[in-house]
Amino acid sequence: MEEDNASRPAGHGTLLCVKSWTAYLNTLLLALLLFGFALPLAFRYSELIAAGVMVFAVVVVGYRILVIRSVQLYYDDVGVWLYSGILPWSKGVQGVKWRDMDEATFVQSFWSWLFRSYSIRIGHRYTKGSEIMLTRMARGKDAVAALNAHHQSLIRSNAIN
Repeated sequence: MEEDNASRPAGHGTLLCVKSWTAYLNTLLLALLLFGFALPLAFRYSELIAAGVMVFAVVVVGYRILVIRSVQLYYDDVGVWLYSGILPWSKGVQGVKWRDMDEATFVQSFWSWLFRSYSIRIGHRYTKGSEIMLTRMARGKDAVAALNAHHQSLIRSNAIN
């Protein structure tokens, strides 16, 4: 896994995929619990408690949505990169350089086919701990095909060994 927070900001390279709408389902369920159950319950006790619950719910749900939206998988001439994070201490990029890439794969199931939301894996030739694993990615199947095709063209042209 190559880590490089400063020189690889999102938006550089070819964007392959982002999180699917299914990635938001857990956050939607949390929002329903907080706004539909906890907030009305808090109003029974006091408006001050309800205001606190409201602020907490907005911050937690908003943060989770922004984190999901921050996930971007892209590639450039050096390798495949995953950008994620919204807070300064959690923003970052991890990746696999083309010369170290093994293969990109996706998990096919009835639900992934139905919702077009795939789990993908970009393997590292040398270490399992350095591979990129993502779940619930929109256009993940197409991203895997594009990555493998680009990787093979680099190998055929002797750009990498």
